[in-house]
Amino acid sequence: MTNYEVLFILDPILEDEKKEAAVETVKGIIETEGTIGKVDVWGMRKLAYPIRKKGDGYYVLIEFSAEETLPKELDRRMKISDDIMRHLIVNKDEK
Repeated sequence: MTNYEVLFILDPILEDEKKEAAVETVKGIIETEGTIGKVDVWGMRKLAYPIRKKGDGYYVLIEFSAEETLPKELDRRMKISDDIMRHLIVNKDEK
């Protein structure tokens, strides 16, 4: 198992229920082949530059352990989602 973390930014105009549902969806994808570590919800933050003509975003950071095939599937599914504006998956074990 390899250690990873994913940081994603949700659309700020989503209602709280939809934000929680999006976070649970990502956690569900991770739990299919891995284990979730720490989930850190940063909340609303100012973006460094506008994304989709929006100046704010709802940030979430999830640390997890999984096989090497999971990040590719997670990346694919996050690209499809309309609720997720940006995401980044990092391999924490790679030096």
